[in-house]
Amino acid sequence: MAQTTDTVPAVEVPQDKTQMSQMLWQGGTIIALVALIVVFGILRPAAFLSFGNMTNILAQVAILTIIAAAQTVVMVTGHFDLSVGTTATLAGATASALMINGMPVSMAIVVGVLVGTLVGIVNGILVAYLGISAIVATLATMTTVGGLAFIVTDGTTLYGMPESFNWIGQTRLAGIPMPVFFALIVAAVIWVILRYTTVGRRWYAVGGNSEVARLSGVNVRLNVLLAFTVAGFASALGGIILVSRLSSASSTSANDYMMLAVAAAFLGMTLLKSGQANIGGTLVGVGIIGVLQNGLNIVGVNTYIQQVLTGIIIIAAVLTSSLKSKNA
Repeated sequence: MAQTTDTVPAVEVPQDKTQMSQMLWQGGTIIALVALIVVFGILRPAAFLSFGNMTNILAQVAILTIIAAAQTVVMVTGHFDLSVGTTATLAGATASALMINGMPVSMAIVVGVLVGTLVGIVNGILVAYLGISAIVATLATMTTVGGLAFIVTDGTTLYGMPESFNWIGQTRLAGIPMPVFFALIVAAVIWVILRYTTVGRRWYAVGGNSEVARLSGVNVRLNVLLAFTVAGFASALGGIILVSRLSSASSTSANDYMMLAVAAAFLGMTLLKSGQANIGGTLVGVGIIGVLQNGLNIVGVNTYIQQVLTGIIIIAAVLTSSLKSKNA
């Protein structure tokens, strides 16, 4: 007697619905940014949507953009750099101290940038050639560099930099603060490197699977070293521009930017289906953080609650990017 088996017909998901859900999934970060702007625009339209406040937001996120771009480069290779904030602090403090003691502005800036680049090289050697975990290595570097910044400033706030130096961070062009243009230049250069150069493709290959990259002929160690070096260089630029904008330097000037840079980079990773770090997404993440902080200040939310919200954003971004990388 022939046996019959019941078959369950396959349920087909309409292609347009699938594509729509993917678009919403990948565009969630952009939607969040637009939603924040709309919410704060409704709550405080006169204060939040004014041209002065918009330029203020741009000025506030300019330094974060540079440091977050530095963090993005390292994250593309599959690592973290916990020292980007203190590196920026040390570079700015070094340049300031040298200028106060009579060194020409241009030379002091070069030395400050070289100091930050050296920190990046040290991080790269520790991670790529000595095999130390990036988190452990850069945590140690962060502590060391933070101590060096304290020594350079003698635990005080440095003032009295030349006006020609303050021009870098305080001049406005067509009403837009000059740091915004520096931030856009740094972000554009890194975007070009990541998207159109062999170095960028190798960084992504290393971050995707370092062993496969090595077997494909990529010098993994050298490329990781280069990524950390670029991060140190960019962080130093950010720290120097920050000091110019504030007309002062301290031993902790840019330290808080590290966590914000990580948050921005992770938020940016949610834009790609693969969950990879990318400079375009990082800029959106920076925008979310800048709008959120500015809007909460205008609404009157205290700083401690803002820190809690920032932590929640980081957790949500990490979870989202992790889910994407698993489903890619």
